[in-house]
Parts: sequence; C-alpha cells; structure tokens
Amino acid sequence: MSTWTPAPSPAAALPGARWVVACDLDQTLIYSRRSFRLPSGAVEPELVTVEHIDGEPAAFCTAASAELIARLHAAATLVPVTTRTRAQYERVDLGVRPRYAITTNGGHLLVDGRPDEAWAARIRERIATRARPLAEVWAIAQRLAADGWVRVSRVADGLFVYLVAYERDGIPDLSGLAAGLAADGWGLSVQGRKVYLVPAGLTKQAALAEVMRRAAPARLAAAGDSLLDAGMLAAADLAVRPAHGELDEHRWTHPNLRVTTVSGLRGGQELLEILEAGLAAAGPA
Repeated sequence: MSTWTPAPSPAAALPGARWVVACDLDQTLIYSRRSFRLPSGAVEPELVTVEHIDGEPAAFCTAASAELIARLHAAATLVPVTTRTRAQYERVDLGVRPRYAITTNGGHLLVDGRPDEAWAARIRERIATRARPLAEVWAIAQRLAADGWVRVSRVADGLFVYLVAYERDGIPDLSGLAAGLAADGWGLSVQGRKVYLVPAGLTKQAALAEVMRRAAPARLAAAGDSLLDAGMLAAADLAVRPAHGELDEHRWTHPNLRVTTVSGLRGGQELLEILEAGLAAAGPA
C-alpha cells in the first residue's frame, strides 16, 4: 500500500486537533449480499451481520472491517453519514456507539442517539426557501412509478423522495429529468437500484460541517461511494472511495482522494484500512 501524505490544513497546525472520520454506510461500510461483488469462486470472508430486517440478516461487513471500525471509533470521532432515514439508520449496529451520526442526507443530526431539533428546523427552513415543493416532486416520482420499473416509492422523513427499481438495468435514462430538477433546486442520484430526488439544500456536507464546528479543532477524513457523498469527500483532508458505485461510474476524483483497488465487500474493508493508515501517517492529533 502506498503512503498517503496529508495536505496542510488549518486544523493540522492546531495542537490537539482530533480526527473526525465521516463514513457513508451502504456500499461503503456495509453491504447487502447482492452487493458483495466477490469474484467467481472466491471464498466468502468471515462476516458480521450489522442489520436485520424482520429478523432476517440484511447487511454485513467483514469481521476485519468490524475490528477496523472499532479501532477508528477509539482513535477518532467516527461519524456515520447516510441517506437512510433515522428509523432505517437505527436498524444498523456497527458495534460502536458514535457520539454523532447524520441521517436523511443531512436532514437529521443525532447527538448521542437523539435528534438535534434545532438543526432539523434550520434545514427545513432552508429547503422551503430554495427548492420546489416536495409535493410537486412526489408527483413527478409517481409518474415515474407508473412506467412499471419502480418497485417502491417513498418520501423520506418528509424531506426527499426515493424510488427502488426492480432491477438496475430497468432504470431509464433520467438525465433530462435531472436537468429539469436542478433548475428547481433539486438533485438526482442513482445508487444501484435506488433513485434519489433530493433538495439541493439538503446535503451531508452541511451537517458534517456542523459536526466539525462542534468538534473543532479537528481534521476530516471521509469515505463514500455516491454523488451525494462528493461534497464531504471534497472537504476532507483524506478522502476515500471504493472502486464501485456512482462516483466510480463518473470517475470522480479530487486532491487527497484515494480509491480502493478492489470493489464490493472487500473494497469496504480496504477503504477502512486506508483510513486507519492515513490517520497513522498523519501522526498524533
């Protein structure tokens, strides 16, 4: 593994600056079986189940990843950052209890597991003044669903819309819709079988900036696989993305970005190894 050299940052020069490690969940830290991407004939690594749905195992990481997550949690401020709703996030057990977590693409900031209501109110006010009303975007989503490729359509915590396709290949070209939504203050992201319609003012990086303010002085490391993660990766002193997902499809890059050499479940483990090595290379915070 090559050595990562951190770029100078204001926080790096401050005595006692701690690392904040912000990690997306699905297809970054944790994986459903259909997203393992193991080579044909490969032996499945030892797994840890991190989510159950209706009593059935739903998401996993490798046992080595679980150990790395525990070590990062001990060495830094580990922040799960996800488009999942608060309820969906609370199904996930990473084996640690982070001080901060960000759900609903930045709509909720959890502190010791409890939502910061002032933050949620600030975000709703921002969206209301900058984006087309949610009800109108929901109507667009329902028209898409009528075309037959959508298995599930939902409004997430009253903030954004997401659709789940029957199959990834069944999702039509949505570039025209994306352009129209952008003009109305909304973004579109395709992640596997899911299509997200999200207000431009609802971002992971805005909520993470609030965490960084509270944790100051701090340096930021971040990992994610989708365009919804690009903002927080761009803000990071050390950024890592796996060799799969929406960012990989767009060949997204940025200074201080590392890309795993493998994809899927093992890529998730590799990115944690890169984060741990990067923090060690940077020296004590």
